[in-house]
Amino acid sequence: MAFTHDTDMALNTAVALVNSGDDLSTPEDLAAFVVRWQMSGARTGTVAELAAVQAIRPRLREIWYADDGRAVEIVNTLLREADALPQLVRHDGWDWHLHATPSDAALADRLAVEAAMAMVDVIRMGDLDRLRICSADDCDDVLVDLSRNRSRRFCDGGCGNRANVAAYRARRATT
Repeated sequence: MAFTHDTDMALNTAVALVNSGDDLSTPEDLAAFVVRWQMSGARTGTVAELAAVQAIRPRLREIWYADDGRAVEIVNTLLREADALPQLVRHDGWDWHLHATPSDAALADRLAVEAAMAMVDVIRMGDLDRLRICSADDCDDVLVDLSRNRSRRFCDGGCGNRANVAAYRARRATT
């Protein structure tokens, strides 16, 4: 594992958020997302909260396409806009880890800052190449390659399986 558990979790949460599309279209979808990704803190459960969370998706997606300088610019902007103030916390069975927003901050701010803080680690370690776009021709989902050998090419949407089946069928067709 290249990063700490909370960084891995924040990176995977950011991937899920960026790739959420129509899966995050109601306040109930957002509530399920929050539970799935173990987000702590206050929630309003409103359409406005949902819209604010949806609005950060394209900003986070841009990091996957950015060079170092642009990624730093995006991360710093996200941290500055949310008045991030890193602090060590322990809660819900998690040992010491960083939060950079108070628990009563808006959910969209907490999501943006958690992703930005994780990107700080990625950038500092020189690992922006771990942020990838799915290799499937018909998919533009993002992924983070946390494998040791840096070999992950496909998102979690089944694209790797489809590519393997297509390659298998192509090999069978030539024999």
